Formats: sequence, C-alpha cells, structure tokens
Amino acid sequence: MTPDTPVTLAVVTGAHGVTGEVRLKLFTDDLSRYRSFNDGSLTMKSLRAGIARFAEVPDRNAAERLRGTALTVPRSALPPLEDGEYYHADLLGLPCVSTTGEPLGTVVAIDDFGAGDVIEVERPDLKRFMVPMNKDAVPDWNDARLVVDAAFIT
Repeated sequence: MTPDTPVTLAVVTGAHGVTGEVRLKLFTDDLSRYRSFNDGSLTMKSLRAGIARFAEVPDRNAAERLRGTALTVPRSALPPLEDGEYYHADLLGLPCVSTTGEPLGTVVAIDDFGAGDVIEVERPDLKRFMVPMNKDAVPDWNDARLVVDAAFIT
C-alpha cells in the first residue's frame, strides 16, 4: 500500500434532517481528527455521534445524493502505528503462507466478534478459513505477506 492509497474511514448512510447533515457508518474510533476527505472534495464542518456536516452539502437533497459515498483519506494521513499494531486496510489483500511455506491464499476480510480480530483467508479454490489475528496463529506479517501457523489452518 502506497502513502497515497485511499483508506475508507466511514460511509454516508443517508441524510439527517433538512439542513444537509448526513448519517455515517464509522470504521474508526476517532473521525474528528480529519477535516478533508476524498482528495479534498468534502470538508467536514462538524461531527457528533455519527452525524456530520460538510461545507459542500447545503441541503437535504445534496445530503441524499451522498448516500453510499465512502469517506477516504490517504494512507499517509493515518497516525503512526506502535510495534505489533496494524490497520485493517494494510492486511486486506495480503497473500498468506503457512509456517511450512505453503501458499494459502489472500486476506479477504477482518472481523471482530468480541474477542479480537479474526482474519478470513480465501484459498485459490475460493474456499475460506478464519484465523485469530494473534501471535500464536499469525506469528509474522509485513506489507508483503502474512504468515499463519500451520496448526491453525483448517
């Protein structure tokens, strides 16, 4: 992933009220640190509890036209990570190999069912399996590939 690769932080789910505010589905804990989205085409004026107002959206009709719009920022705008941390966007699409060197497929989804992230890997035959994203199951990863402990492969 390059520094300019767009990363989706939220999606507009619809209009809120009559003054141009929109409802958002958030994919981040803190959207307030960002003001400019989609290469500068949207400028956030305010945000409260998943409701946003953009300078470029004057009324409900304009807000309705944004339904389904992904709000993106360049990867370089995200805060730096501590050792062992990752962004979901960095894992999606990574090729996976087992600790024995067997090619496994590609990361296609990351879910959190309450006990931590679980990665979903799609094999070349389109079958999928899930692995917890922890040191036991995934002892190593970088921007080129993800290594899954062979004992966790089903």
